[in-house]
Amino acid sequence: MMENATYIIHNATIVNEGDRRVASVMIENGIITQISDHIQAADTTTVIDADGCYMLPGVIDTHVHFRDPGLTHKADFATESSAAVAGGVTSVVDMPNTKPQTTTRQLLDDKKQMAAQKSVVNYGFMLGATNDNIDELLAIDKAEYAAIKLFLGSSTGNMLVNNDAVLDRLFAEASKLIVAHCEDEDTIVANTQRYKDMYGDDAPASVHAMIRDVEACYRSSKKAVELARKFNTRFHLAHLSTGKELELLSIGGVDGKNITAEVSPNHLWFSDGDYATQGNKIRCNPSIKSATDRDALLQALKEGRIDTVATDHAPHLIDEKERPYFQSVSGMPSIQHSLLTMLELSRQGKISLEAVVEKMSHNPATLFGIEGRGFIRKGYSADLVLVNPNETTLVDKPSLLYKCGWSPMEGYVFANKIVKTFVNGNLVYSDGKVINTTKGMALSFTN
Repeated sequence: MMENATYIIHNATIVNEGDRRVASVMIENGIITQISDHIQAADTTTVIDADGCYMLPGVIDTHVHFRDPGLTHKADFATESSAAVAGGVTSVVDMPNTKPQTTTRQLLDDKKQMAAQKSVVNYGFMLGATNDNIDELLAIDKAEYAAIKLFLGSSTGNMLVNNDAVLDRLFAEASKLIVAHCEDEDTIVANTQRYKDMYGDDAPASVHAMIRDVEACYRSSKKAVELARKFNTRFHLAHLSTGKELELLSIGGVDGKNITAEVSPNHLWFSDGDYATQGNKIRCNPSIKSATDRDALLQALKEGRIDTVATDHAPHLIDEKERPYFQSVSGMPSIQHSLLTMLELSRQGKISLEAVVEKMSHNPATLFGIEGRGFIRKGYSADLVLVNPNETTLVDKPSLLYKCGWSPMEGYVFANKIVKTFVNGNLVYSDGKVINTTKGMALSFTN
């Protein structure tokens, strides 16, 4: 549902395509129609003074688990898309490991219809590969979905693909981007048994980094990259967590590479030293690893070896997380604070603001072929976020919009504040409140 309101946003510092510029932006019928130093307002125009604020293109988060359908006791598209816009995220790509798993054209259509009724943000979906659905995957129109999601290690949803013949065929014949969760299953199984024998039922959360260790990630990523190179397949490594995997990647712009990679803010923020205070709250797959790994990932992001930032937002109820380690679950909510986390790293001098915009908005749009979004350009959809760098954000329970009601960031004070978010030219978040009168649109994909 579109409001079709006309807005002029005055005096914002626009951060876009490697540059900063103080200017005004006009939004008409959901589209950016002017970017200029001086724009004259009509009587019917809503004028917003953004003096002192950054204007960024809305974040495109290409890795979320909104749990809809089938797992809506944890999260759903309404709650998590509300949390998304509160965090400056305007478009998402949802993963297939729901109930039922999104592995057919019909189930993809069902998910789109569901999101159309619930989502405050724009939405797209990945289709999940299994050991027996390759024929259907290869037959579906590429514009209808974001990518093929491949699990090369078991995670939430049990969609492990471990048939080498199937993998060869998928990499040989897919004309669509393949996105893979890479962890070696044999390594994980052996490590799990070792630590069960060592600790019994009393394992600390920190064993997660030793069970899902560097070698588990590297062996799987190396195998997948070798397949992609063998068949010249467009391939994207999801949520990198180790410094060792970086040797599989090259430095360069996202346009010029067949093999690309993402990192999550969680893997750039936490290290294995945080298990002592956070416990299973920061248990995720792949695991949070050493501070050395974390620093290597951040350096690779800055130098263009890693191409995108995406959350892997994966909510669970707190009682599911607080069980003993071997009964606990992996995944954490993060989308409401992903941009704030990256802005905090920028404030600390660890990455430039321009690079944050590139990795969270520009590159996701380019890599997944999302036309008309991800940049602040005349003629593009007005998916925009205003950030005030002179205000702070306290993460506390009353402010959380996740259905699960918790965050590993609770108690932290970020040195920036998301003040307004526009989706398709509609003001959907303003001064701490989500305005649920508008809905996102289905994304289409050219790559």
